[in-house]
Amino acid sequence: MTVNIKFPRRKFLLGSAALPFAGTAATVLTSNAQAAGHSAGKANAPYSHYKVGDFIVTTLLAGSTNASEPQKTFGMNVSADEFNAFSAENLIASDAFKAFFTPTVVDTGSEVVLFDTGLGGDVPGVVTALEGAGYAPSDITILVLTHMHPDHIGGLMMGGSPTFPNAKIFTGSAEYNFWSKMDAGNRVGDMVAKMVTPMADKITFLDDGGSVTSGITAMAAFGHTPGHMTYMLESNGQQLLIAADLANHYVWSLAKPDWEVRFDADKAGAAASRRKVFGMLAADKIPFIGYHMPFPAVGYVVARGDGFHYAPETYQLAL
Repeated sequence: MTVNIKFPRRKFLLGSAALPFAGTAATVLTSNAQAAGHSAGKANAPYSHYKVGDFIVTTLLAGSTNASEPQKTFGMNVSADEFNAFSAENLIASDAFKAFFTPTVVDTGSEVVLFDTGLGGDVPGVVTALEGAGYAPSDITILVLTHMHPDHIGGLMMGGSPTFPNAKIFTGSAEYNFWSKMDAGNRVGDMVAKMVTPMADKITFLDDGGSVTSGITAMAAFGHTPGHMTYMLESNGQQLLIAADLANHYVWSLAKPDWEVRFDADKAGAAASRRKVFGMLAADKIPFIGYHMPFPAVGYVVARGDGFHYAPETYQLAL
């Protein structure tokens, strides 16, 4: 279900182990017919709008992929019997799963901020979804990279030129320092050297608590990568967290925060970050956007037992 509660201001005025879920191509929704649900197959609209205070927040479906053998990715430190039984209890398959790739636009009224860029390609899926939502790539004034896995930086360039030519770039200093010093031959390091380093003079590097712009604050959540960041939005008394890859699955990663995930560089550190951040979100009833949550990727966290439960947003951000 898509919640379209308000057009963005712009539209209103104008009328591999390093790559999560590698090995299968992402499917990108590109046609208006698909977006309207008129195609022969099942489809989602590629964008969804929300209101957080005075901010207009738009999640973008940049792609999705089906993958097999989920326990090679999630719950690596538990038995197959435990993994299979828990999956069955939660009505999800234990032999396949679906991943989503969800960049987010935040229109603050003075800045148009894009968080992450998707997988890339000749026409990155983020561009298709962005244009469907009423924005042109040139409208983006700030680009935030939550971390530097390929599915977050792959859309930085298109045809050898920056996809978002007017955007200032913000990212975590620890993240950039780690990957930019990687020896040649490392997949992520090579991609950072190709995509990110050439634009270093346009990058503002942030530490924990650093400000992107008024109402958007960096919050360290290391573990998934050495400098993985989340970002808190605050406007007119309301909050929402851009959680990036704090959790890569809406059941396995929330209900079982200590289950190891293949893509987490520091598995213990990632688990500690999940417990800390999701504990805060649950206690304070703050919604979040998870990059790999089922689209439209917006939900709440409820403490449950020794873990957490993901409650998808329904109409709370439309009131």
